Amino acid sequence: MTKTLLSSNGGTRHNKVAGNNKKWLRILLPALIIIVWFAGGSIGGPYFGKVSEVSSNDPTAYLPSSADATQVQKLLGEFRDSDEIPAVVVFSSTAALDKTDIAAVSQEIAKLPQIPGVGADLSPGIPSEDGRAVQAFVPIQADADIGAVVTAIGTSLRAAVTDGVAVHVTGPAGFTADLIAGFSGIDGILLGVALLAVFIILILVYRSLLLPVAVLATSLFALCVALLSVWWLAKAGILILSGQTQGILFILVIGAATDYSLLYVSRYREELRVSTDKWAASMAAIRKSAEPIAASGGTVIAGLLCLLLSDLKSNSSLGPVAAVGIFFAMLSALSLLPALLYAFGRNAFWPRRPKFEPEVVAAEHGVHATGVWAKLARIIKRRPRLIWMATTAILLVGAFGATTLNVSGVPQSDLVLGASGARDGQAILGEHFPGGTGSPVLVVVPAAELQMAANVMLVQNGIESVSVISADAPSGAATVTTQGLQPMGTPGAAVPKPTLVAGDVMLQGTLESAADSDAAAGVVREIRASLAGTVPDALVGGVTATAVDTNDASIHDRNLIIPVVLVVILLILMMLLRSILAPVLLVMTTVLSFGTALGVAAFFFNHIFDFPGADPAVPLFGFIFLVALGIDYNIFLMTRVREESVKHGTREGIVRGLVITGGVITSAGLVLAATFSALGVIPILFLAQIAFIVAFGVLLDTFIVRSLLVPALSYDIGKTIWWPSKLSGASEGESGDMAPSAHHHS
Repeated sequence: MTKTLLSSNGGTRHNKVAGNNKKWLRILLPALIIIVWFAGGSIGGPYFGKVSEVSSNDPTAYLPSSADATQVQKLLGEFRDSDEIPAVVVFSSTAALDKTDIAAVSQEIAKLPQIPGVGADLSPGIPSEDGRAVQAFVPIQADADIGAVVTAIGTSLRAAVTDGVAVHVTGPAGFTADLIAGFSGIDGILLGVALLAVFIILILVYRSLLLPVAVLATSLFALCVALLSVWWLAKAGILILSGQTQGILFILVIGAATDYSLLYVSRYREELRVSTDKWAASMAAIRKSAEPIAASGGTVIAGLLCLLLSDLKSNSSLGPVAAVGIFFAMLSALSLLPALLYAFGRNAFWPRRPKFEPEVVAAEHGVHATGVWAKLARIIKRRPRLIWMATTAILLVGAFGATTLNVSGVPQSDLVLGASGARDGQAILGEHFPGGTGSPVLVVVPAAELQMAANVMLVQNGIESVSVISADAPSGAATVTTQGLQPMGTPGAAVPKPTLVAGDVMLQGTLESAADSDAAAGVVREIRASLAGTVPDALVGGVTATAVDTNDASIHDRNLIIPVVLVVILLILMMLLRSILAPVLLVMTTVLSFGTALGVAAFFFNHIFDFPGADPAVPLFGFIFLVALGIDYNIFLMTRVREESVKHGTREGIVRGLVITGGVITSAGLVLAATFSALGVIPILFLAQIAFIVAFGVLLDTFIVRSLLVPALSYDIGKTIWWPSKLSGASEGESGDMAPSAHHHS
C-alpha cells in the first residue's frame, strides 16, 4: 500500500513537473521567437536608407565579363586615365548664337569644376553648323552622386545664360540621373503604396484590426531581415544590387509573406474551431500549412535560382537576392506569425473570434456546404468538361495575342516614363548635331591596325567621323581620316600621338543617329561584322554596343532559362503531389495562363498605354514570377485536394478542396496582384510592364485557372489525376486506410 502511494505521488509530482515544463515552453518559445524577429527587424530597418551605398544602375556593370562592351568599358578608364561618366550639355536658341554668346557659354562651362563631382577635363563650347546650338562635354566623377551633380550643372547654367537660351543635360550621365530619380521613390512611395494596399485588403478579408497588423508585421520583419542580409552580401561583393532588383525584392517579400500568412491564418482559425487548446491548434496549423508553404516557397526559390544561369548579371543577381527574400518570407510566416497569433489566441480575430464548433466545420466542408465556393463547386460537378474546355479555349485566344508583343528592346531614352530632361536634351542635340554625339562607338585595336580599323569605320554608313583618344590633343581625341591622323590646329603643326594601353589604341566613331536607336544598333553590328574579317582582335563597345550586348544576352537567357524553370517546377510538384499526371497538367495550365497574360499585356502596351516596346527580359521576368508564383495557388489548392481525397475519394476531395481553400486563395491572389501593381508608381518602363503582366496574370490564375480550369479538369479526369501513386487506384469515396491523417480533423 505504501509503495502504491509512493508510486502514485511520484507520478503526480512527475506529471506536475512535466506540465510546468510544458507550460514554460509554451510561454518561452513564442516569446523568444518574437524577440529574435523584433531584434532582426530593428537592426535591418535602418538599412532601407543605405541601399544606395551598395547599389549601381550602370548598365555595363551587369553585362557578362566576356561581352565586348564590358571589356571596352574596363579599358576606357585606362585610356582616359579616369572612369568619369560624360554628360553632354546642350544650349539651344530659336535665333542664331553669335560669337559673344558662344564665348559667354564657354566661360560658364569653364566654371563647372567648382561643383563637387565635376571633373576638370571639360571641352569648350562647340557650336552647331546652323549656329542655333552649342554643346559641351562635362565629365562627372563615377563615385559622385550623379543625380545631384547633373541637377547642379543644369541649375548653375540656366541661371547664367540669357533669356531665350534653353539648357539641357543629356548623354550617359543625364540618362543615369533620370534613372536614379525614377528609382528614388522605392524606399518611400513603393513601400507605402504596397503596404497600404495590403492593409486595406486584409481589413476587408478579416474585418478585424489586430489580425491585419499581425500579418503586416510578419511581412515587414521578413523584409527588414532580408534587406539586412542582402545589404551585407552586396557589401561583400557576393551580390549586385540595383534599383530594379531592390523594387522587386520589396514587392516579392511583402506579397509572398502575406500570401503565406493568409494560408497559415486560415489553417489556424480552422484548428481553433475544432480544438479548445490554442497550443494544439497552433501546432496542428503549423504542421498542416508547413508543407504547402514550403513547397510554394521552394518552387519560387528554385525558379528564381534558375536565373543564375543568366549571362546578364542584372538577371543572375536578382535570382539569389529575391530567393533570400522568399526564404525569410516563408520563415516569418511559419515562426513569427504563429508566435504572435498564439500570444493573442482567439482575441487575434476580434471581433469575429472563432468558436469551438467541430460539427459546424465538418458540415461546412461536406455536401451541405454553403456560400459562393460551394455553389461554384456544384456547377463544376454538373458540367466539368464543358467548363474546362470553354476556359481553355478562351485562354488560348488570349495567348495568341502574345505574338504581337514587341520585345526587341527599348531605347535608353524611353526607359523612364513621364518627363525626362535627358530625353528632351537628346532630341534637341539630334536637331543640331549628329545624333550620337557624346555616346560614340568605341573600338579597341592593336596600334599597328589603327588605320585599317579607322578605314572600316569611315566607310560605314551611319558614322559621321572617327577620332582616336590622345592625351596630346586639346580635346582628348585626335581626328582620323583615310589619310591618317590629322595635325592639331594649322597645317604643319605636330601630329598628336594616340594614347597606348598595353599596345592598343581606342578609336571613337560619332554616330549620325541617336546612340539608343535601332539605326545605331545596326551600325554597331555592321562594324563588328566588318572588323571580324579585317581586324579580328578588335573590341567594339560604347553605349550602343552595351545595349546590343544586353539585348542579345537577354534573348539567350530567355531561351535557356524558361525551359529549365519548367522542368525544375515540374519535379518539385511531382515530389509534393506524389504524382506525374497532376503536376504536368498544373504546369500546362500555368503556362497557358502566362501566355494569356502576355497576350492581354501586348494589347494594352500597344494600343492603350502606347509603350515603345519592351525589353527582351520582360517575358523572362514575367514568366519567372507568374509561373513560380501562379503555381502557388495550384499548390495551395491541390495539396488540400489530395488531403481530402485520401479521406473522401478524389472527386469529393476536389469539391471539398475548392470550397475550403476558395476564400484564402482568392485573398492571397488579390494581395499579390495589389503588391505587384504598386510597382507601377515607380516611373520606370520595365517595372511598369512587369507590374501589369504579373498583376493581371495572378488575377487570371486566382479567378480562372485555379477556380475553374484546374478543378473542372481534375474532376473530369477523376482518380487517374494521381497516377501513378497509390491514390490513383483507390475507389471513389474510399477513406480510412490510405494515410494516418484520414482519421484526423483537417
